[in-house]
Amino acid sequence: MTGISKLYCGRVEPSDVLRYGRKSSALPSRLLQFSRDKRPVVVWNVTQRCNLNCIHCYSRSDDSTPEKRNTEELNTQEAKAMIRDLAEFGSPVLLFSGGEPLMRPDLFELIKYARELGMRAVLSSNGTLITREVAERLAEYGLSYVGISIDGLGETHNRFRGSPDAYERALEGLEHCRSAGIKVGLRFTMTKSNRAEIPAIFQLLEERSIPRICFYHLVYSGRASDLVTEGLSHEETRETIDLIIERTRRLHERGKPTEVLTVDNHADGVYLYLKLLEEDPERAARVLELLQMNGGNSSGRGIGCVSWDGEIYADQFWRHYSFGNVRERPFSEVWTGTSDPLMNMLKEKQKHVKGRCAECSFLDVCGGNFRVRAEAATGDTWAADPACYLRDDEIGIEEKL
Repeated sequence: MTGISKLYCGRVEPSDVLRYGRKSSALPSRLLQFSRDKRPVVVWNVTQRCNLNCIHCYSRSDDSTPEKRNTEELNTQEAKAMIRDLAEFGSPVLLFSGGEPLMRPDLFELIKYARELGMRAVLSSNGTLITREVAERLAEYGLSYVGISIDGLGETHNRFRGSPDAYERALEGLEHCRSAGIKVGLRFTMTKSNRAEIPAIFQLLEERSIPRICFYHLVYSGRASDLVTEGLSHEETRETIDLIIERTRRLHERGKPTEVLTVDNHADGVYLYLKLLEEDPERAARVLELLQMNGGNSSGRGIGCVSWDGEIYADQFWRHYSFGNVRERPFSEVWTGTSDPLMNMLKEKQKHVKGRCAECSFLDVCGGNFRVRAEAATGDTWAADPACYLRDDEIGIEEKL
C-alpha cells in the first residue's frame, strides 16, 4: 500500500522508522510497511459465507450453501492452532476477513485468543452486521481496527453490494464502532462506475471525521474477473490519483490529517515521488528512501493469506495457487520452506519480472507490482503488470526505434 498522507503530506520521515530498527515486532502498526524483516501480515478469510453478494468479491462469497461452507471452514481448535503458530512465528497482524467474518459464530473467541497471544487483530467487514452490541464486544476483546467497505454513496454502493440498504447499514455499523471506541476507516475499490464519487467520499470523511480510508485498485480475481472492462484506463488512473492526492492535501491544510492510502498498485508510490520531485525535491528524496524501505508489492513475503479451508496463498487475490494447507503443515513451516518454486520466485521476484517491469529504474520501489494481475491479464505470471500507468520516459526506459 502507498501512504498518500504519510508520504505526500510529510506525516512520516525515514527517522521515524529507523528508530525502531525496522523490526516488525517493534514497529507501530502505522509503520509496519517499512519493516526490514517483512514478517507477514496475514489475511485470514475466516468464512466464505456473506450476507451480501458483491459484484467485485475476490472470494466469490455469498450465503448460498451455508451448511457446505461451514463444514469446509477450519474449526475452532484448528483455527486456534493456526493463530498460535502465527503468533510464535512473529506475524504482527491478523486481519479477520471473509466473506463477512461476523457470520462466523466463534469470531469473538478467536479475536480474543489472537490478542491474548500478543497479535494485533483487525477486521474487514461490510459493516451491515455491526450492531451496538457487536461493536462493544469487539472493543472488549481488543480489536485494533475495523475497515468497512464503501464503494460509493447510496444507490451506487447498494448496487455494488446487491442490497437495497447496504449503504445505510454500513454507516450505522461505522458509527457503532466509533461509539465503542474502535478506530474505524473506509475501504473503496476504484472502478469506472464509481470513481466520479470520490469527491463525495472525501466529503463524507470530513463530515463524519472518519480518520482513515484505503482506495483499492481493481484486481481481477473472483467475481472481479468479470469486471476487466471496469478497470481504469491509464489516463483515468492518473487523474484519479491526482484527485486523491489533492483532496488529501486539502484535508491536511485544514487541520484534518486523515490517513489516506492507495492499495494494490505500487506504481502510485513512483507517481507520487515524481510529482514531489517537481514540487519539493528535498521532500522527494526522503520519500524515495521510505519507498525503498517499503519495497513495493510483498505478496508471498510480507503479506500472506489463509483461506477458510486452510489453504495458504501468496495474497488474498491469488486463490488458484496454494502453497499448502495449515491442516497439514503449520503456516510458519510452509512460509519459510524452499520446496515451492513459485514461493521461491516471489521472494526474489525482481530477478524474474519481464518487459517494462524488468527495465524499470524504479523496480526496487515498486517490487514488480501485482504478479497475479499480470497473470490474469496475460497468462504470464512474470509479464509487466498492465495496470502500471507510468510512461516509459518516467521510469527510465528509452524509446525503442
